[in-house]
Amino acid sequence: MLKKRIIICLDVKDGRTTKGVKFRDNRDIGDPVEMAAEYYKQGVDELVFYDIMASARGRGPILDLIARVASQVFIPFCVGGGIGTIDDIRSTILAGAEKISLNSQAVKNPGLIKEGARIFGNQCIVLGMDAAKDDSTPSGYRIYINGGRVKTELDAREWAQKAVSLGAGEIVLNSIDTDGVGQGYELTLTRMISEAVDVPVIASGGAGVTQHLADAFTKGRADAALIATMVHSGKYTVGQIKRELADDGIAVRL
Repeated sequence: MLKKRIIICLDVKDGRTTKGVKFRDNRDIGDPVEMAAEYYKQGVDELVFYDIMASARGRGPILDLIARVASQVFIPFCVGGGIGTIDDIRSTILAGAEKISLNSQAVKNPGLIKEGARIFGNQCIVLGMDAAKDDSTPSGYRIYINGGRVKTELDAREWAQKAVSLGAGEIVLNSIDTDGVGQGYELTLTRMISEAVDVPVIASGGAGVTQHLADAFTKGRADAALIATMVHSGKYTVGQIKRELADDGIAVRL
C-alpha cells in the first residue's frame, strides 16, 4: 500500500509567509526559510512554496528565496507562482525545486504543461487548481486563477482531465470555498477529481484537525493532504498528525 503524504504549504507574499481565509485577509506569519527548516525537522514528507502574488503582478519566481528554502530541506520541494515559461521552470529547478506547480499560467498557456513534461518529465509538472462551487458548470465546480481573483470558463473536472492528458503528473486541488476555514476539505470535489484522473491528487484547503486529513484520504480518495494553518498556528506538529493518522489505521511515513 502506498503511504499517504503530508505536505505543508508556505504561501509567500513579499518574501514572507502569509496566511488568509478564502484567499483574503492575508497576514504575515513568519520567515519561510526558518519555517521550512522547522517543518523538515518535524518530518514533513514534502513542502510546497507558493508565491501568491507573482502571477497577479506579472513577474517571475523569486529565485534567491527559493534557493534559501531549498538549502534547508532534503525532501521533495514544489514551487509555484509566476512560472510562465520553460526558462522559468528550468531556473526554478536549478534553484533547488524538484517539482513545479503551474496554476494560472497553465490556464493561460496549456502548452506549457506539455512542453514542461516533455523536457523535465511528468513527475516534475504539478497542476495547481483553485476551484469553487458553481452549479452552472458541468461538474458543479469552476476554476479560478490569479490567486482566486479571476473567474475562468473552465470546468474543474474537464480541466483536470485535460491537464493530465497534456502531461501533468500530479494535481494540487485547492477548494476556495473551504480554504483556511479549518472545517475540513471539500470532499465531494476531492473525490470527483481523484476518480476522474489517474495521477496523484493532493487535497488542499480547509484542514483544521487530523480527522479532516483522514477523511480526505478515505472519503475523498486523496493521495496526499496539504496543510498550513494547522501547523502554522502551533496547534499541531507534523509528528502528532502522523501518529494520530497511524492510530486511525492510515499508512503514513513515521
